[in-house]
Amino acid sequence: MEVKPEEATGERTHKGKTYFFCSTGCQDKFKAAPEKWLTPKPAQAIAGTYTCPMHPEIIRDGPGTCPICGMALEPTGIPLSHALDPDLINMSRRFLLSLALTIPLLALAMSPMFGAQDSNWTAYAQFALATPVVLWGGWPFFQRFWSSLINKYPNMFTLIGLGTSVAWLYSVFAIAAPGLFPPSLKHANDQVDLYFESAAVIVTLVLLGQVLEIRARKQTSGAIRALSALSPKTARLVTPEGDREVDIEQIHIGDLLRVRPGEKVPADGTVMEGSSSVDESMVTGEPVPVEKKENDKITGATLNGTGSFIMRADRVGAETTLAQIIKLVSEAQRSKAPIQMLADKVAGYFVPAVIAAAVITFAAWTIFGPKPAMAYAIVNSLAVLIIACPCALGLATPMSIVVAMGRGASTGVLFRNAEAIEALADIDTLVIDKTGTLTEGKPRVESVKTFLASEQQVVALAAGLEQGSEHPLAAAILGYAGEKGIQPAGIKGFEAIAGKGLKGEHDGVSVMLGNPELLAGINLHAAKDPAQELEEQGQTVLYLARAGEVIGVIGIRDPLKNNAKDSVSRLQQLGLRIVMLTGDSQEAASQVATQLGITEWQAKVLPGKKQEVVKNLQKQGRKVAMAGDGINDAPALSQANVGIAMGTGTDVAIESAGITLVKGDLNGIARAQNLSKATMRNIRQNLAFAFVYNAIGVPIAAGVLYPFSGLLLNPMIAAAAMSLSSVSVIGNSLRLRSLTGHENR
Repeated sequence: MEVKPEEATGERTHKGKTYFFCSTGCQDKFKAAPEKWLTPKPAQAIAGTYTCPMHPEIIRDGPGTCPICGMALEPTGIPLSHALDPDLINMSRRFLLSLALTIPLLALAMSPMFGAQDSNWTAYAQFALATPVVLWGGWPFFQRFWSSLINKYPNMFTLIGLGTSVAWLYSVFAIAAPGLFPPSLKHANDQVDLYFESAAVIVTLVLLGQVLEIRARKQTSGAIRALSALSPKTARLVTPEGDREVDIEQIHIGDLLRVRPGEKVPADGTVMEGSSSVDESMVTGEPVPVEKKENDKITGATLNGTGSFIMRADRVGAETTLAQIIKLVSEAQRSKAPIQMLADKVAGYFVPAVIAAAVITFAAWTIFGPKPAMAYAIVNSLAVLIIACPCALGLATPMSIVVAMGRGASTGVLFRNAEAIEALADIDTLVIDKTGTLTEGKPRVESVKTFLASEQQVVALAAGLEQGSEHPLAAAILGYAGEKGIQPAGIKGFEAIAGKGLKGEHDGVSVMLGNPELLAGINLHAAKDPAQELEEQGQTVLYLARAGEVIGVIGIRDPLKNNAKDSVSRLQQLGLRIVMLTGDSQEAASQVATQLGITEWQAKVLPGKKQEVVKNLQKQGRKVAMAGDGINDAPALSQANVGIAMGTGTDVAIESAGITLVKGDLNGIARAQNLSKATMRNIRQNLAFAFVYNAIGVPIAAGVLYPFSGLLLNPMIAAAAMSLSSVSVIGNSLRLRSLTGHENR
């Protein structure tokens, strides 16, 4: 049965080969006849697609060069290691051979400076040494040069191709037909100046620059390689026959896996038996181990401590948290920041302007230059072509973005795209949802006050009613009953009243649990003072009535996150205006705001109102970030200049946000903004370097300093400067990898 990759529902490994899984329900068929029900996985599905580091819109099925800038395409997703990078190997081989030939070529070209006489044999020797360097060593550049002409996208290789070909062809004609040259270009021995060494050195230095650049670019994706290396290769599958070690690809949802001390967790899942402390720092960036016990969720690729436990696999393969992080970071690294539009626009005019400058330089030196004017014209126009570096300009933004994305991922901050980084750097107002963002999002019973009944009776009746409810408070009451060992009472005729509470019958007597509106007509006087006391403490109060009489009140609180106060204080120190929104009561909201030092807050806010609050702040000229975790936060997250979702929240919230905090930790917001500010600062430094470099380098190469100082720029020095300019931009971008997440520079 042939299976197309896009129709496959999974993959299986059989006899050392990877196959596409044919269709739903194939597991039984696989056991019977694997080759029949599986289709070999094609190589291209493994390799993935390739994209340009400067132009992420260019996507190809295989390796090659970018039709816009000529740079080598890189694999999307997990990057290749240095040792396996074919482009790096190719460029390194060409550089080493070119260097070996260029050194003796330079010695020959410089020999007249030490008293040697020019002769035909030295000219032919220079030709023999330079030609392999230019035509073989520089062949990739000429291919890209030709591609730039065909595609009408002038780039760095347009300039390199023009410069080296002019120098080499001029020298070839000088050897083959010296009689065609005017006397002004000849020496006393009737020989013409040769520029073989210039062409060869330029090619060699550009090859060196390419090698350094490729190596540096690979470092920018080091975070993704580090993340991908976290995933364990095997797992211990628990079976009726005993434990057995299997490849990680053979794990299926629902499998039971044993994790021993010091081992990595093989998949996302739930602890079914045992307990341990787990180091989640490789995913969340937080160094403190987290205690895990039965029914706790656990993340794949995290590191188990000293305990041992059995877990159930809930998400495997591409669905795990680690796989999703790698995918998100990879996609985000290929996005463009709005600031790059400026660089792209300038780059579009840059190469034609440089060519025009080279033509003007040639004409000016030919007409006004000293003798031999033609030689000066050739050398200086060649220097103009070579020193200009549109590559540095083009790399300024994407290199910083790639490094920042990787750095963020390693600290638990996931940027959806480059636009989110740029937007967050300008944020001055942060709107925060209370429940699940400032609080744990896991309400628990804090107080039980009783009247005319025991605590056990009150809790049993409340738990009985909540058994049929999906409200978040239901879990709190049922959890409390479980802790106290109280069995929920049997309830009949269950009815949920939206926005008010629950009704039912127990032993033929009506029972109600909810707010005062639900208990309208029942005398609540006995419960008034205790309820008010609980509300003043920030607890949500539920009234329980039986047979028309209130018999108890239950106080429920959603506790603050451990670091909420420190996080809010830190955000305020960063100059952010904090606004808290919640659908909770005034009393509960006031209590939380007071504890955290938040002066602006609104309670009983519906989802639509949250979006309206964000809109109003934007109308005031504020740059607003919204942090939330629930479905009800999605409209506001989408409305904000940048949405920040807690990784512990709902998928809807995460999909609506530009930034996701893996652990749902508010400290991640401060880390994210510090990183975004550092990234934008880094991009501006790169752009400034590229602009200033070209603004100074091109005029000097043209010879503007010659009338005043006699200074001219040798094309070989121009080639070295051009190569190093791109490496300098990448090197500056790599500084972002050293950020700790706490910089306030």
